[in-house]
Amino acid sequence: MKNEIIKKSFITMKTVIMAGFLILALSGCNQKPEAATENENQEENAEGGLTSVVLTAQQFNALGMKVDTLSKRNFSSVVVANGQLEVLPQNEASVTAIIGANITSIDVFEGKKVNKGQVLAYLSHPDLLNLQTRYLNAWNQLQYTDKEYQRQKRLYEEEVGSGKDFQKVQSDFLSLTGEVRNLEAQLKLLKLDPEKIKQGDIVEQVPVISPINGFIEKVNVKTGQYAEPQMQMFEVINNDHIHADLMVFEKDVYKVKEGQNVTFAIESLPGETLSAKIFAVGKSFEQNPKAVHIHAEIENKKGLLISGMYITGRIATGEDYAFALPEGAIVNEDGKQVIFISEQEGDNWKFEPVEILTGQQEDGIVEIKLLSPLKNGSLVAMNNAYYLLSEMKKGETGEE
Repeated sequence: MKNEIIKKSFITMKTVIMAGFLILALSGCNQKPEAATENENQEENAEGGLTSVVLTAQQFNALGMKVDTLSKRNFSSVVVANGQLEVLPQNEASVTAIIGANITSIDVFEGKKVNKGQVLAYLSHPDLLNLQTRYLNAWNQLQYTDKEYQRQKRLYEEEVGSGKDFQKVQSDFLSLTGEVRNLEAQLKLLKLDPEKIKQGDIVEQVPVISPINGFIEKVNVKTGQYAEPQMQMFEVINNDHIHADLMVFEKDVYKVKEGQNVTFAIESLPGETLSAKIFAVGKSFEQNPKAVHIHAEIENKKGLLISGMYITGRIATGEDYAFALPEGAIVNEDGKQVIFISEQEGDNWKFEPVEILTGQQEDGIVEIKLLSPLKNGSLVAMNNAYYLLSEMKKGETGEE
């Protein structure tokens, strides 16, 4: 009996011990060593990159932190181009001597404003007198020949006169008519009135006339000088129609078209910005450098604008709406661009770093390209990104 009791007790203890080992084994399966847990946490931190930072309400206010939702801004695509002020060819004039003559007087000087038809100088020469005399003689002879031509024509038609006589008179009449018209055209080019010359009014001094309104840009003659035929005596320019002539390089030509707005600056007006609108785009390349001329009409002319002034312009070629933040909301960390998503926790503010890509910049505002979408209504730190990064690094290294 005693042996049976001992045997049963031994079996019972064996069962309890086995159950204990089983419980320990199961417990060991569900738990990990502390060292393994720490390693996993370090891996998570390594994968997650930067950690968050928390500011107290006092720190938040002292730093003047600003948070807001991410919004889009209109970025204007801009082409930068250099050039100069120019006038169109029809607003520039070169006054030349139609016939060789001497300069008897000059009535203008460089910079003087002149009107179309105003006398710039006077010329005189025996050839000018001979031209007028030839015209007068040819015109008088034409009057006599015209009467003889009409008489011979009438006789020929009545079959009374000789056909040979009529043909000779007709030939003389047509020849004189052509000569008179030729001399008359030359007189008109010299701004002389043929009607006055017909009355015997011979002019000794021939006027040199301005063909356009504008300013005298250059005077290339002196009093008493002999002006050769086609010699350039005066240059007149009309700056009222001055425009911006910009050179756009080949890589940007496709972006530019008529009607686009241009802003530009010139050295003679420091701090001033002038605006213009493109009215013509060149259709051929200049070879050195390889660029196309862009012509823009100036809309707010200010100060003294002179042809040839150097300008730097910005052509607005389009509009691009994109997420944007101030420069102070972005910080560079190991070559990565980072912003901070903020969330209020009680009286404190928690800031989570988020990597982004940046794009174009304009007036201190930077385009933001998100690598992954943010939650609706997420708040973003609008400033002090560099400070937040510094505080975050302190937290990672255990500094206080």
